[in-house]
Amino acid sequence: MKELRIGANDALQRLDRFVGKAVPLLPESLLQKYIRLKRIKVNGRGAKRDLRLNAGDLVQLYINDEFFEAPREENSYLKIAAPKLDIVYEDENILLADKKPGVLCHSAGKWDYNTLIAHIQAYAYQKGAWRPREEHAFAPALCNRIDRNTGGIVIAAKNAEALRILNEKIRDREIEKRYLCVVHGRPQPPAGRLEGYLFKDAKRNQVYVKERPEPGARTAVTDYRVLQSRGGLSLVECTLLTGRTHQIRAQMAHAGWPLLGDGKYGSERQNRRYDETDGQALYSYYLRFDFPTDAGALNYLRGRAFRVEEIGFVKKYFG
Repeated sequence: MKELRIGANDALQRLDRFVGKAVPLLPESLLQKYIRLKRIKVNGRGAKRDLRLNAGDLVQLYINDEFFEAPREENSYLKIAAPKLDIVYEDENILLADKKPGVLCHSAGKWDYNTLIAHIQAYAYQKGAWRPREEHAFAPALCNRIDRNTGGIVIAAKNAEALRILNEKIRDREIEKRYLCVVHGRPQPPAGRLEGYLFKDAKRNQVYVKERPEPGARTAVTDYRVLQSRGGLSLVECTLLTGRTHQIRAQMAHAGWPLLGDGKYGSERQNRRYDETDGQALYSYYLRFDFPTDAGALNYLRGRAFRVEEIGFVKKYFG
């Protein structure tokens, strides 16, 4: 139990608003529940959530100690009372989540609990599959990341051995990833390979395609295949042979077929014609565990493939 004395600057606040600010890791739904159960008291007595506090009041909090920690990405899972996940596949070692566009994989800069990794950790914690007070060092972790405005399958490791193996397999390119995207125009030829060098401007978080190697530029190779064309747009499947920042977006735009909705590498004028200004039409929809070499505890995944069946922009423009 912890006690907080109300000072002049906190006076006249509602009880629930004060506690929400004082204990930022406590989920809103749990806060309201604890007030109803009288686990949050004022001057030793239960109180209504809309009680206005006075200077000198003593707020008593009968809640678990972990909620009083300073908010960090590592404990963001505590803030989530009801994890929201679209699970493509799960077993004792891994979880494949369908990340929706607009969701961050990790917090960017300031503390943010509404991230994919926080929801995955909250899900594992609430199921009892992860006990952070006993694990000490390990926490469920993402093995790959996808941009905020790109959707698709993200791999999470549920134990240290799975994390080590998957990181090795991704590094050695033993996991196949395919993307679906909608581009302006009709790529010609309808199937081919884009090869070049990508130079990243970290300050602008933007990459530039170079035809020849130069210092700081990294090789980028993408195979593509047109699946459908309609009304000035084409649905294209891309397979990454290298995994560079913004690789598909930059290479397709450089080739003359920018992604629909891409404000960074595409054309805002073209995007406005289709009322697409919220992000690029790009989805990591297919993942296959190739594993030509030994995968230890994850050998059972060899050859298995997973996909997202329903993608909003595919249905909208080619459904």
